[in-house]
Amino acid sequence: MDLGLKGKIAIVTGGTEGIGKATAFEFAREGAKVAICSRRADVVKKTIDEIKRAGGDAFGMAADMSKMPDIERFIDSVVKQYGGIDILVNNAGTSARGAFLDITDDTWHSDIELKVFGAIRCTRLCVPHMRKRGGGRIINITISSAKQPGAGSMPTTLSRAAGLALTKALSKEYAPENILVNTVCIGKIKSGQHERRYTRDGISADAYYAKEAKLVPLGRVGEAEEAANVIVFLCSSAASYVTGTSVHLDGGMSGVL
Repeated sequence: MDLGLKGKIAIVTGGTEGIGKATAFEFAREGAKVAICSRRADVVKKTIDEIKRAGGDAFGMAADMSKMPDIERFIDSVVKQYGGIDILVNNAGTSARGAFLDITDDTWHSDIELKVFGAIRCTRLCVPHMRKRGGGRIINITISSAKQPGAGSMPTTLSRAAGLALTKALSKEYAPENILVNTVCIGKIKSGQHERRYTRDGISADAYYAKEAKLVPLGRVGEAEEAANVIVFLCSSAASYVTGTSVHLDGGMSGVL
């Protein structure tokens, strides 16, 4: 199927590992021009080099999505490099969580600045460029548990729930301009972030994933590429009548639609 992405300009924040990296590669395979960012310049360069070696057209730079000057610099550089913006995937974020009374104000602030204000600021800067091109696509990466928060799940479930509300409100506001806004709610997906955390605790990645797989109806932890396939589809011409919706990518774990 031709997804109609050839020549489109796609931004993926947090695009150097896991879901972000897989999504950037999938856009490039579909012929889109891809712009990525993350906090570490060396990792950005490595990812860009990998995409280019695979035949893709990619641009990237170090930028912290919790800081407005970095966001402005990144978006301006993308427009200067490619001449516009068609797609924004707000993927930057961490899975910070813990007992409520242990979460400090600093942790709350950093989480909300990155996940909520990062998405708000990126979207605010990208929408005018999408308007010039007659439309666009915005995908906010959230989590399934934002709809069913459990004990010890904050601040992540709270900030991701804000992402759900942002998605629905933006979809209503920008549908008349053919800017479609959706969210992909992530469940148990393999990522370097999880692996680093559990390795520090003396648990191997394989052992962690085997344990988590028991919680998933499909019996396994998802691959980053499976998330990328859904994200890229929602940005394609094949999803031209889909806006304001959430797609669970969690192997059937969620108890809600």
